[in-house]
Amino acid sequence: MGDVCEKKEEKGAVEEQKTTRSFSSASVLSATGGSRQLSDKERAQREKAKRRRKKHRAYKQHNLKDMQQFTLCEAMRYTISNASSAAYQLTGSRYIKAFELGQNPDTPKYDIHVKLRTKKDGAVVRNNVRLPYPVKTDLKIAVICPPDSTAAKGARAAGAFMVGEEEIFERVKAGKIDFDRVIAVPESLAKMGKEGIPRILGPRGLMPNVKMGSVVTNPGPAVRGLMGGSTYRERQGVVRMAVGRLSFSPEMLRDNVKAYVSAVKKDAASLSDQIAKEVYEVVLSSTNSPGFSLNGDFYRPGPGNATPQQLAVV
Repeated sequence: MGDVCEKKEEKGAVEEQKTTRSFSSASVLSATGGSRQLSDKERAQREKAKRRRKKHRAYKQHNLKDMQQFTLCEAMRYTISNASSAAYQLTGSRYIKAFELGQNPDTPKYDIHVKLRTKKDGAVVRNNVRLPYPVKTDLKIAVICPPDSTAAKGARAAGAFMVGEEEIFERVKAGKIDFDRVIAVPESLAKMGKEGIPRILGPRGLMPNVKMGSVVTNPGPAVRGLMGGSTYRERQGVVRMAVGRLSFSPEMLRDNVKAYVSAVKKDAASLSDQIAKEVYEVVLSSTNSPGFSLNGDFYRPGPGNATPQQLAVV
């Protein structure tokens, strides 16, 4: 009789266990160390969070079909309503040069924003490019190397703003960073790390890097190359860089834009096959103007459209 009762109890426990498992196969650790079943509400919240993470893994891009786009000359265009008066009016769309009226032609800069179709995590595009028409020719370049070395002599002869080790380290730690680029020789990298220089220069994008060509054994040619070069770096799916001054003609700006966008495309293509990046949109702006999405054309003839020759006059 006792055996029969024990068997019935075991059978009831097994059926109860099956009923519990059929309700939910998912389990989590409880505060006491055991496992408990997830409720329907908890499972729904987890699924929702998972879908949200998948949904926003890439940067959001606007549909270009719904946007007004411009040729390069249209984006540069400006109209003077009355040549004999000091009052200027903008007719039609907003154009960049109208926002820069009265400014020194060499002060405002044209910027190109290259928007990439890319995921939020992973490698970023970063490099140097030598534009056909340099935007900034008065770059201050610091070269970190032993002050009495052959490398130091070559850097000074190439026009480096500052050359040495301890002197530059002290200025950086004091916050006196009055140079635009930094080049270092390989043997000075260990000293830079010991002095904590990477923690200061890194966030500013000034830390020498082998891939960027700013860690070299012979800094002289590197200094001369940087004098007419520009550096760009992807941030939040956008690569931004100055590509011209207001005094540049449309043809000069066109050549610089082509060189810059081609360099970004080349860098994006050279990344790992598992990291997909492609140029989605190119936007032109200036120091005081909004951005204008470019359609890839240089000039479109039409009534009232300023010609490249007219735009070359500042």
